[in-house]
Amino acid sequence: MRKIHGRVRKGILNIVDFFYPIFKGIFTLQTFRYAACGGANTLLDIILFSISYNLILKKHDLVLGTITLSPHTASLFMALCISLPTGFYLNRYVVFQQSGLRRRSQLLRYATVTFICIGFNYILLKLFVEYLGWYPTPSKIITTLIVTVFSYASQTFFFFKTRITVD
Repeated sequence: MRKIHGRVRKGILNIVDFFYPIFKGIFTLQTFRYAACGGANTLLDIILFSISYNLILKKHDLVLGTITLSPHTASLFMALCISLPTGFYLNRYVVFQQSGLRRRSQLLRYATVTFICIGFNYILLKLFVEYLGWYPTPSKIITTLIVTVFSYASQTFFFFKTRITVD
């Protein structure tokens, strides 16, 4: 399993780092990796949201016994079932490799920021779709852009912050 993990990580790093020289004057390597991995995971999340909304739920409510979720809310959670672990993997093993925090600590911090972001996603999606009457997929894209700014700042400066060692 470690061999597969190592190959996957190395393959992702090779692909991402191949494009870094183009952006070297604009971003640090870590910021570029965050943008590339985050962008890919965000694209995956939006695609999964759209597939869930349009093809799986077919724009209908999801009835779970006594709870009924609107199609855009259910699609949000369906997409997160895949994009959340993918995002953690990319952040831990590609973007913030030098963090120095234990995996459990990183996972707890990542889950915390993710749940805050889920709350932002939910509130903004509800606002855009139900109150402003916007289409769900463009609303999801706009919501994602807003939440990404918060996510990057919190992960960079708190959740995956590199430990400072004193000699």
